[in-house]
Amino acid sequence: MHNRACSFRCGVAVLTSQAADSESQDIELIPQDRRPRHVAVIMDGNGRWAQQRELPRIEGHLKGVESVRQTIEACREFGIQVLTLYCLSSENWKRPAHELDFLMTLLRRYLIAERETLIENNLRLRIIGRRDRLPDDVQAEMDRTIMACSSNTGMTLCLAINYGGRAELVDAVSKIASAVASGKISPQEVSEELISQHLYTEGIPDPDLLIRTSGEMRISNFLLWQISYAEIWVTPTLWPEFGKKDFADAICDYASRNRRFGGLK
Repeated sequence: MHNRACSFRCGVAVLTSQAADSESQDIELIPQDRRPRHVAVIMDGNGRWAQQRELPRIEGHLKGVESVRQTIEACREFGIQVLTLYCLSSENWKRPAHELDFLMTLLRRYLIAERETLIENNLRLRIIGRRDRLPDDVQAEMDRTIMACSSNTGMTLCLAINYGGRAELVDAVSKIASAVASGKISPQEVSEELISQHLYTEGIPDPDLLIRTSGEMRISNFLLWQISYAEIWVTPTLWPEFGKKDFADAICDYASRNRRFGGLK
């Protein structure tokens, strides 16, 4: 039996296949310099998973939390330095109010429940997005968890919450425009590096690998600036069913690619 997944570069889809029983794809055999430093994940398919089982959508979100735990653990085992998870997009506010209320409650409970685990595992926490729309109690738990993990030196877990790639660019441009208007910088000083320094992800390396679950072939307004040269791996697996084996398949596929960054090598 094979686990089939789609991966593509430069907008060209390529069908790849990984054997589900191929435990010989041992991550430890992959040199560290062939592994991604930063993996970003579009966690998609919670609602469809629940619908297929005739369950409420919230059951899919609950089951998806376990996939979050497994993915974090896989990243730690495989030596990934940064994991960014697309938790809530700025467009997700169009969903029913009861589902949004549940997601906020789930997020708050996750931050409380996982705080000690994050500390014990030496993880740092970073949250990106426009936080001002989130409930005050959720923002308070974000701050508590970030502070509790502030002395950690291990992998960075970055949660994108009320995040939109276009909104991030608007916010960056606004800050730069204000700096130009006040005379702190000149228009000639505006560069790619300067823009990167004003993004939510300032100080974090760009993603090397973008994973999307559920088989959808789009990037959904996620890290538009940062994924310019990311390798993209799309799997039909729904997020609540995504586990360490799926993550290992993505890493092995990434390691087999020749990243040219626009060159000829």
